[in-house]
Amino acid sequence: MKYKVNLKKTDEGYAVWVPGLPGCWSQGRTEEEALENIKDAIQAYLETVEELSKNKESRYVEVG
Repeated sequence: MKYKVNLKKTDEGYAVWVPGLPGCWSQGRTEEEALENIKDAIQAYLETVEELSKNKESRYVEVG
């Protein structure tokens, strides 16, 4: 699965976040490190959402 991420150069390196996943962000000293780190952040974000959704009534919809 692919996610669009935004990068911003900072004094410390790079900040990276996922516009489609509010609050999902990371950072790294280099662009490459930031992009690797955001993969872990996305995985943790999705696992947390899954855990919070357990035992809740849910539906799936197809878009596009």
